[in-house]
Amino acid sequence: MDIEKILTEGIVFKGGKSPGGKKEQKVKTKAQKKSYITGAHGSGSAKMKAEYRRRRANRHKNG
Repeated sequence: MDIEKILTEGIVFKGGKSPGGKKEQKVKTKAQKKSYITGAHGSGSAKMKAEYRRRRANRHKNG
């Protein structure tokens, strides 16, 4: 009986529930956010963005 049911309806595999239930956010604290913004975490694009932000912040100081 079980084999016939499997052949006609198929098998459904469901994933187990993850502990915690919520998805974690990547940036949790101000310190982690600052290190991300300043490019300290090692990402090349974040370093470039940090350089652009630094230049933009210092525009009014040059003249």
